[in-house]
Amino acid sequence: MMAKTNKHFIAWGIAMLAFGVLLLSSCSSHKKIVSSSVSGRDAKRNNEALQKQRKEAISSYPTYTSLQYIDRFKIIAIQEMNLYGVPASITLAQGLFESSSGNSDLARIANNHFGIKCTSDWKGKSYYKDDDQVNDCFRVYDNPEDSFRDHSNFLKRKNYAKLFELDKNDYIGWANGLKAAGYATNPKYPQLLIGVIQKYNLDQYDKPEGGVAKIKREDRVLQQINNNIGKAIKDSLVQATPVDKTYTIKQGDTLYSVAKRFGLTVDALKALNNMADNNIKIGQKLVIAK
Repeated sequence: MMAKTNKHFIAWGIAMLAFGVLLLSSCSSHKKIVSSSVSGRDAKRNNEALQKQRKEAISSYPTYTSLQYIDRFKIIAIQEMNLYGVPASITLAQGLFESSSGNSDLARIANNHFGIKCTSDWKGKSYYKDDDQVNDCFRVYDNPEDSFRDHSNFLKRKNYAKLFELDKNDYIGWANGLKAAGYATNPKYPQLLIGVIQKYNLDQYDKPEGGVAKIKREDRVLQQINNNIGKAIKDSLVQATPVDKTYTIKQGDTLYSVAKRFGLTVDALKALNNMADNNIKIGQKLVIAK
């Protein structure tokens, strides 16, 4: 009874605080958290250094078929499901979809199987490739397992909170819920995931849970989500970004929008750039950090 009460209290707290939190923008998938692009020269230099550091691992990286990918990563997907409640079938289907069955450059070079981009709190290495912007910044992981864990952590946000109240073997509810929560803009995204799951019988890895275990898991994950509220991820350069902390003005930018993006006031941004007024122009480079 107490666990059920805690669940309702946590869910209420999420709802009450939701009005004060900025939603993360999303496009075709959660990887569309906007990350600042860098110059082609800096991106190339960074990527070449990364590939040199990881030369041995990259050269020995296997080419996966879809069935081999599933066999390789099903155990970690099941572990994440048991910890957080995301159906293993959903995690595997998204991994297959995002990483081209583990054969994408992001997976091979950066161990990034879900296309998660850099954010202001990311302190790890970075890999640059064109996506929403030219030379978008993507996270680099030491191993694929870290990518799967980061995928679980990514979903522990308030707009996905209701999904964790679903049964952990309800892949249809999760597929539809991800779309409804803003994970993807493609109207057929749920059907795409469900199709992959059914094609490869991925639901065989989903396991039901008892009522008590379900309540305990919900309470734990919803408490983590509740604790995350108010910690909005800024669309800004990360500490690992190998550039001189500048941003290039693009169509539609204003001084206010740029300042907001990087967690600055307009006056602070103007001071960093010795600006006398608010006028900016496309192609202009602004310093956004000392």
